[in-house]
Amino acid sequence: MTIILRDLCMGTTPVAARTLEERIDRLESIDAIRQLAGKYSLSLDMRDMDAHVNLFAPDIRVGKDKVGRAHSKAWQDDTLRDQFTGTSHHLGQHIIEFVDADHATGVVYSKNEHECGPEWVIMQMLYWDDYERIDGQWYFRRRLPCYWYATDLNKPPIGDMKMRWPGREPYWGTFHDLFPSWKEFWAQRPDKDSLPQVAPPAPLEQFLATMRRGTPAPKMRVR
Repeated sequence: MTIILRDLCMGTTPVAARTLEERIDRLESIDAIRQLAGKYSLSLDMRDMDAHVNLFAPDIRVGKDKVGRAHSKAWQDDTLRDQFTGTSHHLGQHIIEFVDADHATGVVYSKNEHECGPEWVIMQMLYWDDYERIDGQWYFRRRLPCYWYATDLNKPPIGDMKMRWPGREPYWGTFHDLFPSWKEFWAQRPDKDSLPQVAPPAPLEQFLATMRRGTPAPKMRVR
């Protein structure tokens, strides 16, 4: 059985033809990937490091020259044990787009809380994710954290350099760095006497790539 999918934003032109089995597989994959993000937050906050690192591909890269879950576990242990007493990660919207049947990308919003000694630090961020299905199981291939702010609960992060960890100099986050539209929006105000141009809608499964426009990943900084 073949079902024709149509992009409502592009009129009635057929954009993909998939069998019923392929459509069911896609729906199951979306659910598995969303479960993956939820499992990441729970295992991190409960400090179950084995459950946590097993969410990543077995050959996950750690730093510049290390590979494997054991290296990931060692790095996570040092980070969580030395910097935070407790954490809570609250997930927001989750956009998932497929490269092919076994590879996908996604963006997940996360609002987090951290106990850092005498201070309670709140944070807003997003993850740019790469997912891969290996032997029927979906894993993280990579998570790129992009932060907007981190600050004490009683100190709203107004102004520049919103990353304000206790005992550290403030610095710029990377929340907007993957998407050129942020700087473009503020760089120039449209002419009010003429209507602005509107770009064509992004192709199916290309919303995130269209927004990112090939922008390279910013340098990752955890704290």
